[in-house]
Amino acid sequence: MKVGLFGIGLDTYWPQFEGLLQRLEGYQNQIADKMNEFGAEVVNVGLIDSPVKAREAADNLKKNDVDIVFLYVSTYALSSTVLPVVQKLKCPIVILNIQPVAAIDYENFNKMGDRGLMTGEWLAHCQACSAPEIANVFNRSGLDYEFVTGYLGEQAVWDEIQDWIDAAHVASVMNNNRLGVLGHYYCGMLDVYSDLTKQSAAFGTHIEVVEMCEVKKYRDEVTEIEITEKIQEFYNTFEVVAECEEAELIRAAKTSVALDKLIETHNLGSLAYYYEGESGNEYENIVTSVIAGNTLLTGKNVPVAGEYEVKNAQAMKIMDAFGIGGSFSEFYAMDFNDDIVMLGHDGPAHFAIAEGKVQLVPLPVYHGKPGKGLSIQMTVKHGPVTLLSVVEGKDEVFLLVAEGASVEGPTLQIGNTNSRYRFSIGARAFMNEWSKQGPAHHCAIGVGHIANKIEKLGKLLNLKVVKIC
Repeated sequence: MKVGLFGIGLDTYWPQFEGLLQRLEGYQNQIADKMNEFGAEVVNVGLIDSPVKAREAADNLKKNDVDIVFLYVSTYALSSTVLPVVQKLKCPIVILNIQPVAAIDYENFNKMGDRGLMTGEWLAHCQACSAPEIANVFNRSGLDYEFVTGYLGEQAVWDEIQDWIDAAHVASVMNNNRLGVLGHYYCGMLDVYSDLTKQSAAFGTHIEVVEMCEVKKYRDEVTEIEITEKIQEFYNTFEVVAECEEAELIRAAKTSVALDKLIETHNLGSLAYYYEGESGNEYENIVTSVIAGNTLLTGKNVPVAGEYEVKNAQAMKIMDAFGIGGSFSEFYAMDFNDDIVMLGHDGPAHFAIAEGKVQLVPLPVYHGKPGKGLSIQMTVKHGPVTLLSVVEGKDEVFLLVAEGASVEGPTLQIGNTNSRYRFSIGARAFMNEWSKQGPAHHCAIGVGHIANKIEKLGKLLNLKVVKIC
């Protein structure tokens, strides 16, 4: 991902105040170096101090196809220097209103004795002067922007810049992602039905329709060596309980290998699936043995959502791109004694965010689905969590988010992912407020609190973000 950075100043100042330009360029280089540490490729076009240089900088940034641009206000600068760059780029702009220090050293400043030198020193701290002027011009020009305000030594400033870079990275991931859809919807789950065109429009995601017959073809071609290697991967990744029959492990391994080949063939970054058909049909053997393989994929940055939940595959991909997991979940029950909400699913799960070892267990029946097979039993890591749902409302796609905690306590040992979650507003209020936003009954759960990053992602994608708590 490429990040653009340009500073602004006023060329009239440089011959008036010796060393000012070099000092301000030094501050800008500090910012560029820090952004590089955040994993971005920074295209730093230097400090722009005239409209002519502004157009040259815009051409450079446009040629480099940057995903987001940071505008560093180094000192007072004319808005006519800024507008040509932003108009030409047409990409998200974050204005850095960042002073070199928290406050001017008033006593030493006033002891300088030379008002010329004092003015030069003042101009090195004069970032705030341009902030309202730039905002005025952007507002009147219909241009979107955000501010980061503070000083170079302030951790909150760097945290916010990193959040913007992380959000821009996720926006880029979603824009370049190929989401596979396999099978069909679970009949009657009206909340799950999605508008694929709206999903592509909202995130830039390419949606590839893939077929069960292709999975069957790959599965029929699986070799004994591939089966042995995949079963070994099961044992390396999961705690395979003794009740798992060898025949079920082989069945799941064959399907997992076939899924890997499907993902590779179509270069998929995520997948939503479901299938039923006539009882005993050939595809039933596939769909009842997918959970182990889909869990492996999910933990390896290819999130998979069951029940053909396209919206939740998108939410899981967002969480995974932020590096915090994104496990497929639905609301299970409430414990009013402990004021918690229970969420889980029969899989797939995100094994990388489990509390302890993930168990691979047999299920004699998949509730509401055909057949039997292997499933995942795990609890999400105890500590802070974020819940995310991609919602298709009446008029728009938007992001629904909540922060809470995965907490210790008894869970249901029924061969599903299952965790207990506590929220600052309490279980009753959370369920009411979350549900009233109209999400599907699934959501993605990740470890850590990242609502602030998701809010920034929403701004970059021009999507509304609703935070419950």
